[in-house]
Amino acid sequence: MTLIKSISGIRGTIGGNVGDNLTPIDAVKFASAYGTWIRQQRQKENYRVVVGRDARISGEMIQNLVMNTLIGLGIDVIDLGLSTTPTVEIAVPMEHADGGIILTASHNPKQWNALKLLDNKGEFLNAAEGAKILDIAESNDMPFAEVDDLGQIHVNDAYIDIHIDEVLDMELVNTEAIEKANFKVVVDGVNSTGGIAIPLLLERLGVEAVKLYCEPNGHFPHNPEPLKEHLTDLSEAVVKHHADFGIVVDPDVDRLAFMDEKGEMFGEEYTLVACADYVLSKTNGNTVSNMSSTRALRDVTEKHGGSYEASAVGEVNVVNLMKKNNAVIGGEGNGGIIYPESHYGRDALVGVALFLSLLAEKKMSVSALRASYPNYFMSKKKIQLTPDLDVDALLVAMEKRYTEDASVEKLTTIDGVKIDFKNTWVHLRKSNTEPIIRIYTEAPSQKEADDLADHIIAEIKNIAKLS
Repeated sequence: MTLIKSISGIRGTIGGNVGDNLTPIDAVKFASAYGTWIRQQRQKENYRVVVGRDARISGEMIQNLVMNTLIGLGIDVIDLGLSTTPTVEIAVPMEHADGGIILTASHNPKQWNALKLLDNKGEFLNAAEGAKILDIAESNDMPFAEVDDLGQIHVNDAYIDIHIDEVLDMELVNTEAIEKANFKVVVDGVNSTGGIAIPLLLERLGVEAVKLYCEPNGHFPHNPEPLKEHLTDLSEAVVKHHADFGIVVDPDVDRLAFMDEKGEMFGEEYTLVACADYVLSKTNGNTVSNMSSTRALRDVTEKHGGSYEASAVGEVNVVNLMKKNNAVIGGEGNGGIIYPESHYGRDALVGVALFLSLLAEKKMSVSALRASYPNYFMSKKKIQLTPDLDVDALLVAMEKRYTEDASVEKLTTIDGVKIDFKNTWVHLRKSNTEPIIRIYTEAPSQKEADDLADHIIAEIKNIAKLS
């Protein structure tokens, strides 16, 4: 059982001991710290925070704890109830709120939950502000409001519909072409809020939606991370229903993956590639993804005359570099689309609308679309951390090992160690969300990617034995 405190919030497993897990006391403690931070930003009479949650089993309990804690601090709460991460993100500026909290552990299994924290723009906090909240939590200097100054809860369950309206109003969403295409799509909502939002969006676009696991009860029917090995039911359903393609999202609907008409994965990494291809065909500009994402985005960007840069892993890092480089689209290779014309947050609804527009205009199958892009293969592996494993020392050792290697084209250390070779790369980093070291590789074939990952893992383990 685990509790992870980071600049982006607090994430942990339900049950167990205080301080070791996400218990009610921990939820109250960190909601108190966030609320105190909100009040420190501006001295004024009224404060407002938007709160929403995914459908996981512990969600209602955690949300009630968080909302009532904010009330105790004299902060009004806009309660979106069952919602999505991007929906909460767009609601914050619309409500002129001081911040937002999403209760979701993203792709983690059902025993996990988290408080994901937003600023008054509806964007994730930067490192400095996140660190302040962690300091406040440890200081216990969190003064609560007196009885006449308690906050209030205002329920607003209209924001998924408002979010869909915002998506449909985007200039590049070709609603007419999508409706004429008569698409049939299978949707795997992993029994969370994507099962509400994605079918509603498709209905508004005139797309026939076949629902698979769209009951928002929090009982995830498979591992909720949208990877190929977890999606055999979706693959079978796409073929069975003769669908044009399949859609799968994670529990809080900020990650998006597609499956082609043959029941084969389009490739989670290629969600951003396809959406960027569409946007760049209409808008001149640059792109950004994190350094664990596919080189195919760089290739597509350069094809359209733009420039590509890679950020450290983490949505806030991608967003910061997108703003610096005036990127017209960006995101993460895990299926996270960030389109500034909508907002600076990963948004599966935006991704679905852009992908459908591309497909409708291209008038080609999903498998043919995938074949039109540069073909790279990725391996994503991990090493479980143990108390005796000095991760920082291991990463330094790997950096030294490859600094003098003649086959290395570029070595980057802004986020772990990223080693670029001529036709392949490897990225080693400590996870922000799990007690693991992530080892991502990419190569021209799956075997090469897997072999490179296995080789690097063996080197790390050998170094760990010697140290």
